[in-house]
Amino acid sequence: MESLRLITFNIAHGRGLGIYQGFTTRRRLRRNLRSIGSLLASHRADVVAMQEVDEDSVWNRRVNLLHEIGESAGMEHRIMGIHNRHSGRFRLNYGTAVLSRFPVRAHHNEPFGSRRLGEKGFLYTEIDTGGEHPLPVLNLHLDFRSRSRRLEQVGRIVDFFEGPEYQLTPLPPLVCGDFNVASHRSLDATAELFRYLNHRHGYRLLPEGARTFPAQWPRRTIDFVFVPKQFRIVHCEVIRSFLSDHRPVLVELQVEAK
Repeated sequence: MESLRLITFNIAHGRGLGIYQGFTTRRRLRRNLRSIGSLLASHRADVVAMQEVDEDSVWNRRVNLLHEIGESAGMEHRIMGIHNRHSGRFRLNYGTAVLSRFPVRAHHNEPFGSRRLGEKGFLYTEIDTGGEHPLPVLNLHLDFRSRSRRLEQVGRIVDFFEGPEYQLTPLPPLVCGDFNVASHRSLDATAELFRYLNHRHGYRLLPEGARTFPAQWPRRTIDFVFVPKQFRIVHCEVIRSFLSDHRPVLVELQVEAK
């Protein structure tokens, strides 16, 4: 595999810096989605893991955000993982998603529960980058209110890696997303998942020394990419952007020679 550029980005339902996506006009929404796609293209992203992506929700006029961003970014391979399903008059269908310049050969989507509003989950994909082995990427979004719920959600991810749904791949997975908690809180989800992954494969946690939230005046780092030792880190940056309340994290990687 040649150098690969991965971005993780919570796009906040396409609302930009607005406080609620329901207040965003269709015109402004589409303009913001085009701007997100342009940002991804300008940073030459190969794989993008996004959170808070609506497939069909009334609060943003039932616009398919993944399709709009993918068209603008010029990325034709798109996988949607819906974690929140709410039918009827107040229709809300959203979750995490992956955009890729390469075909996705397999994927697994898992909501953490069945709440009708605010449910979180993870989307696992295996991407055919043309290298010797597929690139596994797990894109997650954890609860922002409850530490106990975040720990339960990390337990579900560990169960996935230990269970029959997951077939061990030659390359350990890149794990990324919105963790909603900093890494230094030793009894919380980010640190717990890092301990598990690091024990298995020797991981590095990025970004280092840069903050991701809130976008206007970042004070915390809650958006991460976990990188196993099989990858060489070429470059990492938190992109200065005001297209969401989160800033995107870019990591450029290469597979280490054996």
